[in-house]
Amino acid sequence: MDLQDQLKNLFPDHVPSNEPEEKEETSHELYVQKEPMICKFEKRKGKPTTIIEGYEGDEEDFKILAKEIKTKLSVGGSFKDGAIIIQGDYRDKIMKILQEKGFKTKRVGG
Repeated sequence: MDLQDQLKNLFPDHVPSNEPEEKEETSHELYVQKEPMICKFEKRKGKPTTIIEGYEGDEEDFKILAKEIKTKLSVGGSFKDGAIIIQGDYRDKIMKILQEKGFKTKRVGG
C-alpha cells in the first residue's frame, strides 16, 4: 500500500488536483560592489570564527546574504554591526560562494 492509497483511506472525500503547486520565488538581486569584501579569521573565546565585512549595499541585502551563506554551509552565525560572523574557519568556502555571486573578496588573517 503506497502513500496515495493510505491518504485515500484516511480522506475518502478528497479530490486531488492536477495543477502544479506554485512556489514563491524569493530571489533578490544583491548589490555587487567594486571594492572587495574582507573575509578574515579570528579566534573569539578560543573558538574559530570567520568574519565577513565591507559590504557597501543595503543592510537588508547583507542579512539575506548572511542567511544564504549559513544555510549553504550548514553552520551557525550571526549578523552584527555590519559584519557577518560565521562559526568556524570557512574562509575558502565563503570566498568561493561570494565569487560565484560576482563579489570580489580579500583574504585576511593567515
